[in-house]
Amino acid sequence: MKRVGDGPEDSTDPDAAAGADLGAKATTGALWLGLINLASKGSQIVVTVVLASLLTEGELGLVSVAASLITVAQVIQMMGVYDVIARTARDPHAMARTVAALSVGVSLAIAVVVIAAAPLLASALGAPDAAPLIVITAFSLPFSAFGGVQMAMMHRTLDFRRRMLPDAGSALIGATVTVVLAALGNGAYSLAVGMLCTAVLQPILGTVAGVRVAPGWDRGAAGEALRWIRVVGPAAVVSTILINVDYPLIARLLGPDDVGVYSLAYRVAWVPYIMIAVVLGAVAFPVYSSLFRAGDGAAVPAVVGRFTYATLLAAGGLYVLIACMAHGLVVLGMRWEESVPVLLALCVYGVSISLLCCWYEVIRAAGRTGLYLIFETVHLVLLVSMLFAFTGFGVVYAAVAQIVAAAVLLPAVLVVMARESLAPPWRTLGRAVLGLAVPGVVCAAVATAFRWAGINTGPAGWLGVIIEGLVLAATFAVVGYLANRAVCQEFLQSRKGAR
Repeated sequence: MKRVGDGPEDSTDPDAAAGADLGAKATTGALWLGLINLASKGSQIVVTVVLASLLTEGELGLVSVAASLITVAQVIQMMGVYDVIARTARDPHAMARTVAALSVGVSLAIAVVVIAAAPLLASALGAPDAAPLIVITAFSLPFSAFGGVQMAMMHRTLDFRRRMLPDAGSALIGATVTVVLAALGNGAYSLAVGMLCTAVLQPILGTVAGVRVAPGWDRGAAGEALRWIRVVGPAAVVSTILINVDYPLIARLLGPDDVGVYSLAYRVAWVPYIMIAVVLGAVAFPVYSSLFRAGDGAAVPAVVGRFTYATLLAAGGLYVLIACMAHGLVVLGMRWEESVPVLLALCVYGVSISLLCCWYEVIRAAGRTGLYLIFETVHLVLLVSMLFAFTGFGVVYAAVAQIVAAAVLLPAVLVVMARESLAPPWRTLGRAVLGLAVPGVVCAAVATAFRWAGINTGPAGWLGVIIEGLVLAATFAVVGYLANRAVCQEFLQSRKGAR
């Protein structure tokens, strides 16, 4: 059986043509979504740099606490229903209208509760000054709920190009608002207002882009969505709590200043995950769903192997570069020196969760939602336990707790995937690990040479950091290509097929 993305050997073979078409769409979708994330998440990187330069550790910690709380609320309002739009065999428009009604209705209720309870929530998290920030960001919930339905419609058809305006456009405008307000001395409020602007603009720009969804109700669609929510919804909530539980626990155990130190490192370490792993996952889920709907489940493990390889090489490669340059954080000010070891630890964690993200997509697409919920719940219990056990020794140990929890999950998930006939081929996995390790070792050697050469990376060392970054990126690109030539050539061939 031909693998998804291979060029058709016989143009009269409908299965080959369908596989090539799906592979071409997946390749194009990944490139468009990568470009969109480069714009939207790139703007967040700029915001992080600006805020780190203008805000104190405590101010950055306060807004991080508020943002993490609202992120959890956003997932509660979604409850995993957007995936059902990609999977359903029903009329997707009827499903989208029903999901919009469900999500917006729930988000309005959550917003009211969060706004009313903001002072209590902030105090419980050990950051009472974050209450007004929680109120501001809570107003974003209904808008992000509606925008999410529009995004789901684009994902179903792998039409990621249309996401450019609502996703990247709203993010860039929100980032601009944040930077301007921060420069005018509005402190932590600048990011909260920027987040609200981004959320409000997303559904507006989505409508301009041509994705028009009017909330409605279809009883059959509602039943299917609610059945999906019953398992995937709690798993999505657990997943988001898993990602955000560290901020409030660190705030409670160490205080807002340490949250600020941790937050800067986490924001940097989050970039490869959100820009690459999540992008590939967003493309992978509808690809897997298409294969399962077509009854071609036997082709899935090979496709999982391809996505695993891409995740390790792309996301893992970016983590290698970030780890080699972690010391560069001090160019933002020596007060961020404590963030350097935190960032190093979080890079290891980032590679682990990028793989988990990749593998969870096929588990969910296969309908093994119970397994997904179990894995996420176990991960959350492990992480909370590790955070309570380690964080008291210092903020670096909070990052170590992340590594330990993820390291326990990785082999367990892989073994279960193998039993469910969903795991990537072992040979492909081994080649992917080796394909990352070879350029990673070379980059580490180059970075060590820079340290021995005494390149200045202190508060005035922007030029040294930029030069080192360019050299390391070029090194990884060249060595990475040589170590993964066959995979890179295969990608280029599928890219040609997408044109």
